[in-house]
Order: sequence, then structure tokens, then C-alpha cells
Amino acid sequence: MRMHSPLLALAVALTAASPLTGHAQAKPAKPAADPDRAVGGGGSFPRGWTVRTDTKGKEPDIKFAVMDPGWHITLGPAALFYRPTDKVDGPFTATVLFTQTTAPKHPEGYGIFVGGQSIEADPQQKYTYFLIRGDGKYLIKKRDGANVMNLISAWTAHPAIVKQGPTGEATNRLEVTLDKARLVFRVNGKEVYSADPRLVDSKGIAGLRVNHNLDVHVQSFQVKKL
Repeated sequence: MRMHSPLLALAVALTAASPLTGHAQAKPAKPAADPDRAVGGGGSFPRGWTVRTDTKGKEPDIKFAVMDPGWHITLGPAALFYRPTDKVDGPFTATVLFTQTTAPKHPEGYGIFVGGQSIEADPQQKYTYFLIRGDGKYLIKKRDGANVMNLISAWTAHPAIVKQGPTGEATNRLEVTLDKARLVFRVNGKEVYSADPRLVDSKGIAGLRVNHNLDVHVQSFQVKKL
């Protein structure tokens, strides 16, 4: 009878457990589900504002109210918030002061959208949006109907963005400026990205985009023609 040495047995055991073999690797954990939460008392909005949820019909799960100074938004579903009067045709600057008041379950973005056209129409809506989130990262995307493309490759960290603190609170000022020479995105007065102004529509509505399950306070939202 052939006997296996203790060293051989140990080598076999280590090989079976090694991640290099691919046989004993633990499967990566699936991210926890994060469905849109229900929000009580929603569905009515400040005079002059329109709310457009990503999935139509979910407006009752959004609470958007005047709260001096500014407005307070509690979500539910991701949505656009805009005033039809904030429409431009040519060079402009759009600015807003956001305070994330609590930490979401997963990092979620909020910020400004510009070049909004056919916002209420599916699937013709168009806009470009500039978002930040509590982990100090930003993203710029462009939507054209059902197609969405990144103007930068992925969520990107920048030191100008104030990260959320232990309670989840963070305050940041966002700005999008478009003139004949450049399209510039700033956070707290510092440029984080610039591009050819032809990348976005200079004609359309500017407003706010807030992703799902966030609680944010909004101040000093302004759209100025240059």
C-alpha cells in the first residue's frame, strides 16, 4: 500500500484552499438592496416649481417644501426639480448651495442639471447633470432620451468637495458656467472640470437633480444669463 507523507497531505490541503486555484474562492457579496423609501406628507411642491421623478407617478414619495433659508428635499425616488423661468439661450451661470443633512445607505449624488429640454416627455428628455456625493466625489453625465453617457469616466474624487461628517452632514456650493470659450464645473469656488462648451446645449432649463433616498437642504439657487 502506498503511503502519503504528512508534507504531501499538507501541500494538498493548502492547494485546495488557495485562492489561486479558483475552487475555494468566496463569492463576492452582493450589494444590499436599497429600494426607494416611502416618504410621508409628500406630493405637494412650492409655487413655481415642477418635480419630475425618474419613474413617473412617484411624486407622492417626495417631500419638497419651503424651509427658510431655502427649500428642503426628502426623497424617495430620484428626481429633477426646476422652475420653467430658469430657462436660458446662450451663456449662463447656475449656482446652488447644497447641504446633505443625513448619510444615505449608499453614496448618492445631488447637484445641478443644465440644458434641460423636453423634460416632461418620455423618452425625449435631454439634460446634462453635475453631481457630487458625500464621499467627496463628483460625476458629470449627459442624458439624451434613453441614452446616458459619462462626460468623465467614473465618480472622481476632488479635494474641493467637503466630505460628509460623522452625522452625514456636508455643505457644498456647486456652479456650472457656460460661455463662448469654456464649460466649467466648480465646487466651493474651485474648478473641478472644464470642457468644450459645445458638449452641452446652451439652450434649455437649469435646475436641480437629487438621487434617491437623500435628505438635502437647498439655498441660493440662481440661474443668470451672461
